[in-house]
Amino acid sequence: MAEQVVKALQDAGLPAFRDMGSDGPDQAGAVVYVEPDAELGSAAVSVGWRCGTAKLQVALDALVSGTSDGPALRYLGMVSLPMQNAMIKILLSAGIIATLNNDTMNPEHVLVFGMTSDLPPAVRPA
Repeated sequence: MAEQVVKALQDAGLPAFRDMGSDGPDQAGAVVYVEPDAELGSAAVSVGWRCGTAKLQVALDALVSGTSDGPALRYLGMVSLPMQNAMIKILLSAGIIATLNNDTMNPEHVLVFGMTSDLPPAVRPA
């Protein structure tokens, strides 16, 4: 599923790649995460938007210094949330079931549940 998500986002022209567990945010774009221990009914695949390293570092520095509402952090929110909506639309158009994440730890992530073709015909989106 993760590879299909990466391909759908790349086909739309977005930089997209699998998260390979590296600690450093060295690549910008759509990061596809796989949670192999996801519970039944939850998404094993999610996608988040990662801004460029320089913007992330400025935001991280602001958080470390105690500034929780600086321009760098607002910038990340202003970019990440519209990208979340765009990624959902791209994935849905590729036949991939994707939705907003209600997790307060990763509110900008997109949850991926499978392919619309896997659904019974009566419940497939039109």
